[in-house]
Amino acid sequence: MRRRVDQYGPWAIVTGASDGIGKAFARSLAREGFKLALVARRKEALEELARELSATETLVIDADLSTTDGVAKVERETASLDVGMLVASAGFGTSGAFLERDVREELSMIAVNCQSVVSLAHTIGRKLVARGRGAIVLLSSLVAFQGVENAANYAATKAWVQTFAEGLARELEPRGVRVLSVAPGPVASGFGARADMRMSRTVTADTVARESLAALSRGGTVRPGWLSKLLEWSLAMLPRWGRVRVLSMVMGGMTRHQVSARAGG
Repeated sequence: MRRRVDQYGPWAIVTGASDGIGKAFARSLAREGFKLALVARRKEALEELARELSATETLVIDADLSTTDGVAKVERETASLDVGMLVASAGFGTSGAFLERDVREELSMIAVNCQSVVSLAHTIGRKLVARGRGAIVLLSSLVAFQGVENAANYAATKAWVQTFAEGLARELEPRGVRVLSVAPGPVASGFGARADMRMSRTVTADTVARESLAALSRGGTVRPGWLSKLLEWSLAMLPRWGRVRVLSMVMGGMTRHQVSARAGG
């Protein structure tokens, strides 16, 4: 069986590599022999990961992907690399009533979850098409397939990623580039704490990375972990309004403590 590093190319760019799913992807790809461009805001965390992955060549790029300068830095510092894969796993979520949120953070989330993905997929996608092979992995979510109360903007950003990945896959497959959308459910990582969600059932980031890479040769959409698959099956026969209601109830459970905190304050 042909190794992925031989199939796609020697270098992989992994955004959001300092924690969670991005870190798990970096570890998995390092084990497969990829050289890694590690991207995140926290330079110290990236350098620590680079030391852990010292058996392979790494490039640390500390960049804030909510800014155009940060995205440009990634594109500039990887321009000379023979990149075969982009794993765009940087992103964050918010939760709670939209009108009570700080709109600046909501706009920052759109910049990271959507705008940076457009720019990097465009720049790296052109390189991959020029070399005739490669792969792009984009992080969607279980909430991408319907609106979700108390995560309205976050769900919308992931709906954008899902739609973008589906269309891009059709465009690039004839040109030798595989595009995979990864749509996990709740994951045990730093994501929940930043989004102020309390998750009782989760899958590991390692599971997400492992099952995603296993599905890369097929492309399309993968829902890693038993919970994501169970929820997909249970929601499949519902009309869209029904999915909105069910996922909103699930999100309500994960954000119930916010209501209690407001009532107590």
